Amino acid sequence: MSLITVTNLSKSFGPVDLFSGISFAVPKGARLALVGPNGCGKTTLLRILIGLDEPSGGTSSHAKAVRIGYLPQEAEFEMDGTVWEACISVFSDLIARQAELEKLEAEMSVPEKSDQALARYGPLQHEFERRGGYSYPTRIKQVLTGLGFSTDDYHLPLAHLSGGQRTRAFLGRLLLSDPDLLLLDEPTNHLDIAAVEWLEDYLSQWEGAAVIVSHDRYFLDRVANGILEMAFGATEHYPGNYSAYLQTRELRWEHRRETFEAEKQKLLKDVEYIKKNISGQNVSQAKGKLRRLSRIVQAIEQVGMDAVVNQKWAETAEDVAIGTSPFGPEEAERRVRALRAPKRTLPRLHLNLRPAMRSGELVLQTLNLRVGYPGRLLFSAPDIVLRRGDCAALIGPNGAGKTTFLKTVLGQLEPLGGEVTLGASLKIGYFAQAHEGLNPENTLIQEIDSIMPNWLPGQIREYLAKYLFSGDDVFKPVSVLSGGERGRLALAKLALQDTNLLLLDEPTNHLDIPSQEVLEAVLDDYSGTILLVTHDRYLIDALGTQIWEVEPDESTLTLFEGTYSQRRTERERLAGLRSVEASKATPARALRRSVDPAMKEERRRLARLQELENKIAALEAELSQIGFRLENPPADPAKVAKLGQEYQRVQLEMDGWLVEWENLQI
Repeated sequence: MSLITVTNLSKSFGPVDLFSGISFAVPKGARLALVGPNGCGKTTLLRILIGLDEPSGGTSSHAKAVRIGYLPQEAEFEMDGTVWEACISVFSDLIARQAELEKLEAEMSVPEKSDQALARYGPLQHEFERRGGYSYPTRIKQVLTGLGFSTDDYHLPLAHLSGGQRTRAFLGRLLLSDPDLLLLDEPTNHLDIAAVEWLEDYLSQWEGAAVIVSHDRYFLDRVANGILEMAFGATEHYPGNYSAYLQTRELRWEHRRETFEAEKQKLLKDVEYIKKNISGQNVSQAKGKLRRLSRIVQAIEQVGMDAVVNQKWAETAEDVAIGTSPFGPEEAERRVRALRAPKRTLPRLHLNLRPAMRSGELVLQTLNLRVGYPGRLLFSAPDIVLRRGDCAALIGPNGAGKTTFLKTVLGQLEPLGGEVTLGASLKIGYFAQAHEGLNPENTLIQEIDSIMPNWLPGQIREYLAKYLFSGDDVFKPVSVLSGGERGRLALAKLALQDTNLLLLDEPTNHLDIPSQEVLEAVLDDYSGTILLVTHDRYLIDALGTQIWEVEPDESTLTLFEGTYSQRRTERERLAGLRSVEASKATPARALRRSVDPAMKEERRRLARLQELENKIAALEAELSQIGFRLENPPADPAKVAKLGQEYQRVQLEMDGWLVEWENLQI
């Protein structure tokens, strides 16, 4: 049963259509991620689902008695009190039952009331236990700790919290309320990596459904089992997680291109037949083909090849306006040849980083380095060596000293101790998190002119258009730009510099997913060396050859050679070994908590099931796409053979995952 069903939903602001024709359903257990460029209406769609906004057309219906929890990007409490009081208020019913149980316990000691009290106590106590009455304080502590609150924070007044702390506290209260459906708008904002990983684990074991808006691609990989891609004027559903979506999206676009070319060739053959026979013996057949071709070409021009090929003509005819007179043969040929393959509708950055001359082999080296400010040590680092072509990702919680480390490397801050040595022939490009390199009083044109003084205004406007600045945007002062616009402008300036070492401080902040994908591809092709500070684990996993992690509790920097996923796997392995050693060392404690390993094993089983279901869904979608292409094969036999081999490979891989999935079923 679906918790929410959306049918042909649309939203307009005056004459501007934000989105239209959106249809989907959210069943129990679904994790649907909404992805698309900034401004395409993702937040508006969530607000319509929760009832805060009205659609311009279509319907959004909820299942009877469904409980929905909504996390906006900047959450505000409509209550007073402390963090703990906000969270414990979720359990007001249990607290009332607990008070009633205590009252019955007192009455059981009174002879004339004991029988009646005992009769009521048993069922009430059973229901209290079933609903978690003895564990809710522990649950609150687990959720608040997972979201980055210390025990000292529990009693902070809500009114004294920062915006980020309020949003985290609101999220904690929302999770504890255990709704049937969560609507989460950028839930990883204001969370450090440890808190995001905790939230991933929580949601992977949670039995409810969720609709999620997030720019965190790694988070979507771990949590989502369906993707709704929203572009301006179009939506499309994909099964599986974010990585599966990327793969299936490429297959779909390739299939559309091949289908378009095949159908266009068929139309051109019809044109040739018409031209040969329009004045000959088969004139009636030629005229019939010409009438049909005229209708089809006009329909393709209006609604696209996909709609014409994939639905019945009666359905297509409702959406198009067809002229009453057919084309002439020459007009038919001209219109068919003018048809163009479908283009992706997502606006994309056109970023290109220019590498300078080759640097020396040794790019960065430290010796006994201590980073911080006078009187305050942030961390000590082991001796670091960064070589040409490496990408080191510097991670750690907010305030741990990552930006301070970059400024120390640049020489803007003196180290508290030790040395930093930069290699030979370096040309450094620095992307600052706060975009300090932008002059707030300058216009966008003036900012680019400061780098390229010989460019004409027309050249600057053409260049800024590649970073999605058009029209009068180029005359805006930097001071009025949004965070995402500042980020794009800073990237535009960085791309004009000849560099061979990039120091990037949170380069994907405020960028939408399409822009993140472009940035990742450009950095992957970059031939220089990169030192990257980011919370974007997908970017780290794609680029990082080393992981440098700041451990603020120990004031140290630890180094790991490998990717982020390899580091995470290694940490989980070491944690498992420590758990085994601890259980050996304390057998009595382990015996008292004999249920814990079983519960952990069950959580692992459910998480693995979710992961397998994501993989199987992605492979099923891939098989479906390949099967469709085999039903409409390309003309080249070699391509057909390759498709057949790919079909067998995917089928074998899916069969293997299905065996494991079946073995994990209870």
